[in-house]
Amino acid sequence: MKIYSRFISTLIPFSVLFCLINCTAPSKKEEEKAAEQKVYASDFIPFFNHWNLILGDGSNAGPAIDFEHEDFFFTASDEAGDWVVFKAPNAGNTHGTSNNTRTELAQLKKWYPMSNAKLTATLKVMNVSATGDARVAATHAVVVGQIHSADGHENEPLKIFYKKFPGHTKGSVFWHYEINTEGDDNSGRWDYSQAVWGHDFSVVGTEENVYPEEPEEGIELGEEFSYVIEVRDGLMYLTFSSEGHETKTFTKNLTQSEYTTPDDIPLQTQNLFVPIGQGGVERENAYAEEGLFFKLGSYNQTNGKSPEVNPIWCSGAETFDGDIQKQYETGNYAEVWFKVATIQVGEDAVSNEGYFIKND
Repeated sequence: MKIYSRFISTLIPFSVLFCLINCTAPSKKEEEKAAEQKVYASDFIPFFNHWNLILGDGSNAGPAIDFEHEDFFFTASDEAGDWVVFKAPNAGNTHGTSNNTRTELAQLKKWYPMSNAKLTATLKVMNVSATGDARVAATHAVVVGQIHSADGHENEPLKIFYKKFPGHTKGSVFWHYEINTEGDDNSGRWDYSQAVWGHDFSVVGTEENVYPEEPEEGIELGEEFSYVIEVRDGLMYLTFSSEGHETKTFTKNLTQSEYTTPDDIPLQTQNLFVPIGQGGVERENAYAEEGLFFKLGSYNQTNGKSPEVNPIWCSGAETFDGDIQKQYETGNYAEVWFKVATIQVGEDAVSNEGYFIKND
């Protein structure tokens, strides 16, 4: 098995470029020296050559080696150490057919469920959208890690969410499994959500700006948590941990479906998705024949599209006609900081170029 990263090193401290004495204009030599001191994300995460970086403007920046973007992807530090910042507004150009903006790493290779693959991360969510219809399940949420299919319907057997309502101190962490819909029509696909800390996806407000009860066991903005995603022999193993919280573990079969008949659809899904016509069933072998790949970053789940378009995924949030700076000034964005990340894949992983050709 190839190991493509190690824990993020904290040996290289961040520093803000200092103002010279009397704030005089820097000389060319001094400018060159300052440029040499600049720290990029790839200086302390050695695995960026194994991902493409998708930005909040929909563009594919490629491997993020010696790269930053002041609006979407940069470095920061605080008393806890050094971080890579992924930032995505409520509205911008999107990648592929998604409704949502993302600043997110997407793996350059794909692998199959019967092989071995592993992704770990330690992170903290710093912001979720300040606006949006509370009755829409995706509002005020961000996806911080995924397994995505590169083939077929390109569905997602895993999405890890953080969601916090305005006025709440604590937010919820939960994960989703999306069925790999049987047949050629993917319009009936649906998600099933499982709570880690706090609520699951289905807990929503009763009115546009009326929120449910705050979760007792939740994660605050700026509070670190970690996840481990491991796939081997067709099974997905998930571990979630955070200081002061119970460690939670889950297992999901990716090659044998639990949802092959309408009677198998969970009650949560029947209440959320079936009323809007998304009541499909899954192929018996689920994702067994499809190449999968990891994603990591800030995939903003809040957008400006009207809930009349889709009452589960369209938030009706503030977007200021796509003005990114105005969205940032008013809290209408998702921001996630990562401190630790590792990835491992087997020798049988193959190129994921086809996914990017289709979606870029």
